Amino acid sequence: MAQANFVYADETSVVDSGEAFCAGVYSARPATTALIREAAEAVGWVLLDYDLLAELDQAPPPFPADVLVVDCPVQDGATLAALVHLDMRAAREGARLVVSTTLSALDAVFGCLGQSDADILVEPTKGERVIALARALAKVRHMGVRELSESDRVTLLRLTEQVGQIAAQLDRLSSGEGAGLRLGSPSDTFNGAGEGDRKFMRTPRPPLPDARLVRLIIRHRQLRSQFIDGELFADPAWDILLDLTAARVEHTRVSVTSLCIASGVPPTTALRWISQMVEAGLLERIEDETDRRRAFIELSDKAAEAMARYFHELGKDARLLA
Repeated sequence: MAQANFVYADETSVVDSGEAFCAGVYSARPATTALIREAAEAVGWVLLDYDLLAELDQAPPPFPADVLVVDCPVQDGATLAALVHLDMRAAREGARLVVSTTLSALDAVFGCLGQSDADILVEPTKGERVIALARALAKVRHMGVRELSESDRVTLLRLTEQVGQIAAQLDRLSSGEGAGLRLGSPSDTFNGAGEGDRKFMRTPRPPLPDARLVRLIIRHRQLRSQFIDGELFADPAWDILLDLTAARVEHTRVSVTSLCIASGVPPTTALRWISQMVEAGLLERIEDETDRRRAFIELSDKAAEAMARYFHELGKDARLLA
């Protein structure tokens, strides 16, 4: 298969190495630098040195490229502070960030990256790095993508389509059973002219289920992998929604690391699902009021209403069988 060929929309801006693109790279781990270089070479990119800690200077130097690949496996104060500055500057200047980290440092790194829509990878494979570079290139404002590899395009398309379908299904649930044509949520004082008008009223939202029931369902889902290959049941979006539903009832906050574990898929895959679900309006990122470097994930009101209606329907079915 021919190698994917990425070029700037403006051919005159291509570097001397032909049609290769440049990415600024920062990593304090030589082994990781070699892995990043291997992934970059797979898509024909040229790597340029970038110093993350220079973001703490009063006047940091210009970015060496429109895409920055940063390895951040530690949680020391200087590195995290530099990451916060990088996040703000990348958002302001339109640069794309690909940040790799470890599971133990994920919460701290995630909390630092709230503005730039960075692609966060957790101990990624070569394939995950390659896909992240392709995603970053596609999102740079003044770049155009001539050709993505077919496998990468299909992977990204399927993920987007799946999240879109989930969002549509939850939206239908949140509108209420039998809502028909939804004209909007009527006020508490709404008085219809008759039964014909009443069918347009949105039914009241039932309460969320007992958290113990949701936790039991989660446990039963996890139990399957002890007897049958767990990959057959991978459903990260649903596991994420279940975990956040229980947390909402329990009035507890969920860290991104905890949610990645609850999803039942590798952390990098889980982060991609979380990002897509935030974009779809199913999840919300909530900053920690006491520590702006931390952030949590919650259900959106729309998703919470849909989950409440779903469990209400389950309860009706259970009563029929009783």
